Amino acid sequence: MSEKHLFTSESVTEGHPDKVADQISDSIVDAILSVDTNGRVACETLVTTGMAFIAGEIHTEGYVDIPSIARAVIHDIGYTDPRLGFDYETAAVLTSIDEQSGDIAMGVDKGGAGDQGMMFGYACRQTDVLMPMPIIVAHRLVMKMTEIRKAGVLTYLRPDGKSQVTIEYEDHIPKRIHTILLAAQHDDDASLDEIREDLKEHVITPVISNFDVDASDCLILVNPTGRFVRGGPMADTGLTGRKIIVDTYGGFGSHGGGAFSGKDPTKVDRSGSYAARHVAKNIVAAGLADECEVQIAYAIGVAEPVSVMVDTSGTAAGKLTDGDLTRIVRDTFDLTPRGIIDRLKLHRGIYRKTAAYGHFGREEKEFTWEKLDYVDKLKSKV
Repeated sequence: MSEKHLFTSESVTEGHPDKVADQISDSIVDAILSVDTNGRVACETLVTTGMAFIAGEIHTEGYVDIPSIARAVIHDIGYTDPRLGFDYETAAVLTSIDEQSGDIAMGVDKGGAGDQGMMFGYACRQTDVLMPMPIIVAHRLVMKMTEIRKAGVLTYLRPDGKSQVTIEYEDHIPKRIHTILLAAQHDDDASLDEIREDLKEHVITPVISNFDVDASDCLILVNPTGRFVRGGPMADTGLTGRKIIVDTYGGFGSHGGGAFSGKDPTKVDRSGSYAARHVAKNIVAAGLADECEVQIAYAIGVAEPVSVMVDTSGTAAGKLTDGDLTRIVRDTFDLTPRGIIDRLKLHRGIYRKTAAYGHFGREEKEFTWEKLDYVDKLKSKV
């Protein structure tokens, strides 16, 4: 008898308060790396009614105008109306920046990890981008919602919003979209019936038609409270690093706990997680497993990881064991921080794009950790 279960993931638009904060922090990382590829950044942003507060530890030989960067991000997202309680012209931008600790730099400068910690990467065959289906559908729904807002298709939409997708699995294979939930911030005079019909036509139907899964009796919920006028930082304080499950695999697989945004690539929370995804994706693409989770762990100031683990949940090909794959990974990939940064070209200002709609499962050419450039190398090791 087949076994069925449900799994749910969520995503948020770029106008969600936490994602506003992530994008400001990552835009500061980008600006610093563009003037100093050796810049060190650990930058947090808090946004609330009429204010963005930016704090952190930064070391750079260049100069960046942090308030101007923050205002540009707020403008690009779409907070341009003072009536929203948060806009690029009138919001106060406050900063409190200190120098990175010399104790940390002492270990990082010689190629060691910028902190201790464990990072995870994951890949599976549920979608063409080797990601779990619930999070990819959720991302694409909010991406589409933002796209039509910015294109002026639905002029009553505002920047804030969320999606949530429940998939029914049969024997661990996605078979049916069970529920789609959308929360869309809107102007005061938009009717609920209008919003529901419009989002079904312009967002839900176009997105789910791209997935080979049954959606014939999917339950669709749009703004189930009936009203979502007050939103964005005026309604909910946003903070860098509060959407780490949205950023990764939607709850599929494990998470080491460290956020990505606001950190330069010497921070292994970011670079180690990208490397682990790169390894896992290439293992699955090479046909060595149908599902793969990779854990890497580091000690501060030490270059080589203290541990590497591959877990295929029993899906490894042929007679391969997880131990075999772990040995192959250690023999194939340079997993030192410097090796990761060089291989994935992480000393570039590419991070603003990562700060909304997920760091994984996207085909942007800058996202080098998504490349399948180690498939043949892995096959040759088997």
